Amino acid sequence: MVSEARILIAPSVLAADFAHLGQQVRDATAAGADLIHVDVMDGRFVPNLSFGEVVVDAIRQSTHLPLNIHLMIVEPENLIPSFLKAPTDQIIVHAEACPHLHRTVSRVKDQGKQVGVAINPGTPVSAVEEVLPYLDFVLVMTVNPGFGGQRFIAKALDKVRRLRRIIQEEGYSARIEVDGGVKADHTAQESVRAGASILVAGTAIFNREEPVLQAMERLRASISGVRGE
Repeated sequence: MVSEARILIAPSVLAADFAHLGQQVRDATAAGADLIHVDVMDGRFVPNLSFGEVVVDAIRQSTHLPLNIHLMIVEPENLIPSFLKAPTDQIIVHAEACPHLHRTVSRVKDQGKQVGVAINPGTPVSAVEEVLPYLDFVLVMTVNPGFGGQRFIAKALDKVRRLRRIIQEEGYSARIEVDGGVKADHTAQESVRAGASILVAGTAIFNREEPVLQAMERLRASISGVRGE
């Protein structure tokens, strides 16, 4: 159950200082991150470009942690083999980008990897319900994808609650992940109370106001003792 699960923190390198990307990843790893979240954007599914295969390879060299690779791209099934290289790699595809979602999920599972499906703020829970038995993660976007530093959409937590209820009632094992606007304030706490057990955090971890270690400690402290509703 969510209330018994350790809350995982996944720093998003989209907010990191790209001039010192390797060091930023190492700092997050040393600070106690559980995963490293990597946003791959193609400029088509979302109005921005980010990392490609070469940069993801470089990030792998800077950490032993699993890479939580978030493919915000059209036709992700064509590029999945290019990104699944390390034993601990995790792939997340968007329900909106996959006309054959079950097939795409199955391709990742067949390679022995963990797989998740993301849904945008305007996408209902029903878009992932039929593949929930096969998933390791469901990622609920709490901002519209494509840019960092956006304001948290509180209404998205209703979907987190519905997903948690379905997962618990059906006995599924998928974790719920939230991504966007999560900070060491009420947004992190409310996400955990709603049922999230993985928090993706970008500017909350990588910013100019405080070192990565201090930011990680502050975020972890903000959810200490918080349990699901």
